[in-house]
Amino acid sequence: MSITKEAELIGMKKASEAVAYTLKEMKNYAQPGMTTKQLDDFGASILKDFGANSAPLLAYKFPGCTCISVGNEFCHGIPSSTKVLRDGNLINIDVSAEVEGFWSDNGASFVLGEDVSRHQKLVDASKQILHKAIHNIKGGVRISDIGHLIETEARKRGYKVIKNLTGHGIGRSLHEEPGEIANYRDRFNHTRFKKNSVVAIETFITTASTFAKTLDDGWTMVGNKGGFMAQHEHTIVVTDGKPIILTEINGIWN
Repeated sequence: MSITKEAELIGMKKASEAVAYTLKEMKNYAQPGMTTKQLDDFGASILKDFGANSAPLLAYKFPGCTCISVGNEFCHGIPSSTKVLRDGNLINIDVSAEVEGFWSDNGASFVLGEDVSRHQKLVDASKQILHKAIHNIKGGVRISDIGHLIETEARKRGYKVIKNLTGHGIGRSLHEEPGEIANYRDRFNHTRFKKNSVVAIETFITTASTFAKTLDDGWTMVGNKGGFMAQHEHTIVVTDGKPIILTEINGIWN
């Protein structure tokens, strides 16, 4: 969507506060021995307090309130009462929701407890690359140039990017124009970021794979060549200068 009046910005800020606070609290609440269903239920209760509706549930009938992926699961992991979190797990939580007709989205990967499997370097790379990408976005910048920046920064650190998962426009629905904000230079995409538009910018930084494939459960995605992935995401408003980071309170850069 494009912000055309103050009421729309206020609406996007409310939806963004709901998802950002929920993500932050879920990260803090997660602990070894807990199931992903318990963590999802905790997140669902926070969204309810905000009067927010789970976006994946509302838009796609996803079997959970939030997406929680563990280990070599890349994204869209289904909360489960049998999946128990362990010390050192690489975890990704993606929280998106609708509040009074406005939609917002954010996500974060993190290491639970001690970094026994040495995932923190990957997580840090994803955070740093997202920060650099977002702070290079303003009206008139080519979307493909931001994709090139993300892939270049990943390669510098010895990583790859997933090419079939992308950021996206957002606002009045979960996915809007511009439809795809890729993590690589898509030479066929000549679209530019527009001032006052709302977009969800995501990194998909991996150790081995370049494509994500869906498992038999119809939702969970893993890498075509295995390995691990870190994802971080903010919903922002594009300006002529520094973007407005609507989901900043999730604290992923702290």
